[in-house]
Amino acid sequence: MSRLDVRKTYKLYIGGKFTRSESGRSYAVQSASGEFLANASMGSRKDVRDAVVAARGALGGWAGATAYNRGQVLYRVAEVLEGRRAQFIDEVGAGEGLSARAAGVVVDAAVDRLVWYAGWTDKIAQVLGNLNPVAGPFFNVSAPEPTGVVGVLAPQRSSLLGLVSVVAPVIATGNTAVVVTSAARPLPAVTFGEVLATSDVPGGVVNLITAQTAEVAPWLAAHRDVNAIDLTGVAGADGIDWGALEVAAADNVKRVLRPALDAGGAPVEPDWSADPGLTRLRAFVETKTVWHPKGL
Repeated sequence: MSRLDVRKTYKLYIGGKFTRSESGRSYAVQSASGEFLANASMGSRKDVRDAVVAARGALGGWAGATAYNRGQVLYRVAEVLEGRRAQFIDEVGAGEGLSARAAGVVVDAAVDRLVWYAGWTDKIAQVLGNLNPVAGPFFNVSAPEPTGVVGVLAPQRSSLLGLVSVVAPVIATGNTAVVVTSAARPLPAVTFGEVLATSDVPGGVVNLITAQTAEVAPWLAAHRDVNAIDLTGVAGADGIDWGALEVAAADNVKRVLRPALDAGGAPVEPDWSADPGLTRLRAFVETKTVWHPKGL
């Protein structure tokens, strides 16, 4: 006896819960070869506002956790992701048009990238911080602190490795994130939300919105309670002027991570398989300097 496939409508992940868009809209997600895969919720600017509220509410607890604890949580995310490796291989392969073998390489790289950032959580302060030499009887210490709520435009093409590569450094340094996922390839991102929900990441630390990037990005960039924004996802997204997003962000002095540019000045996606270095860890921290008297 034949049976119909159970088609899933993928929801948003906001505040630790899977919710439908307040707009009630959804859109069809297709594979790289044009086959229907699933329906995804079409996030709206109201969903962006709700996600920012959730991220702000989670910031105090997450930023206040020890760096070692954040590393443990990220490592747990890697464990859960690897436990669902087969599902991610299917979704990455379908969305990006990769063979099972090639998709497996991508999934393994995403797991490794999480472990890599987990290892940096309790080391970045030593690398970016310093005991400064000053004249007079004082200790002068500089240390990195999280910027706050970070808006992230996730890569359009690299649906899992790229997503992990932009989200992990944001939360590793104690920030919370509002992420607009790849518009055409959102399924691995929403499944990654299920990984976050079943690991030890507190609700609101990472919020995932499936949407047309050009529709919601201006609202995220201009939001007065967003402290920084990563514009990586403008590469490959239709109808976006990333310069206008940077101008909108400057209205309340946001920290902006610009997209990579080609020789002609057009945004391009980085090579996510390359060594990420410390660029993204540095991008969303502020340096706090404390003076303390010593001696008599």
